[in-house]
Amino acid sequence: MEVSRFLRNPITVGRRGQEADGTPVPPSLPPITTPEESRRRREPEAPAQVPELRHLALIVDGNRTWAKARGLSTMEGHRAGGNKILEVLDWCEDYGIRTVTFWALSVANLDRPAAQLDPLLAVIEDGMNHLADADRWSVNPIGAFDLLPPRTARAMRAVKERSAQSAGMRVNVAVGYGGRQELLDAVRRSVAELAARGLGAEEIAGALDEQAIARHLYTSGQPDPDLVIRTSGAQRLSGFMPWQGFQSELYFCSALWPDLTRDDFDAALESYRLRSRTRGV
Repeated sequence: MEVSRFLRNPITVGRRGQEADGTPVPPSLPPITTPEESRRRREPEAPAQVPELRHLALIVDGNRTWAKARGLSTMEGHRAGGNKILEVLDWCEDYGIRTVTFWALSVANLDRPAAQLDPLLAVIEDGMNHLADADRWSVNPIGAFDLLPPRTARAMRAVKERSAQSAGMRVNVAVGYGGRQELLDAVRRSVAELAARGLGAEEIAGALDEQAIARHLYTSGQPDPDLVIRTSGAQRLSGFMPWQGFQSELYFCSALWPDLTRDDFDAALESYRLRSRTRGV
């Protein structure tokens, strides 16, 4: 039978597994679909929304290991990691996530030799500008900018200013970030704010509460991370968001950051979806 005629005259199956003319239908015969129906079935379904996942944080680990395993330079590894950020942002948008934080450079990384640090900073600066140029997201560099080289600090502040009015997904990129450093900065700013109001030492101590400190965190005004994902197989937070992450769910993935696949990402979010989040209650 010609294919075109076959599609124009689909088989009708009787109650006893027979065609209308009485010819038995083989049990394995698949249901007849039009080309349009077949195309729709092959298209991947949109991912289910994950309830209460407002803020996803990622420790993007493994760029140097990935490059070394392939005989590539460290710079090439960091560039591959930067490209992966763009890909993951698309995945986050698919899930309707509104805030994403990537940890790109720690305070400890600033102690690396200049031969290692300078290329990494150049990649981060280029990546930041690329994200801002896309005009899709509210790009928000966070970290201890006063500890960064002046050129990098200027680049971070410029990107922050350029993206401030964007209505897209908020994308925090932690550069020169350390959890203890963030807490020190928040406490110092809180104390300075209270001192400026004329409070004495004892009054400052009494007024220094959670709200005062939270107001001066790098992520002030944002929801705390609901889920933290770390790549490369390491199962530690290394000081990442100790204040904001006290109730965060954790997921450790063995894939190196540049190797992270959509399946890896979906598995992390599915694991989060299946967890019961009591928040200590």
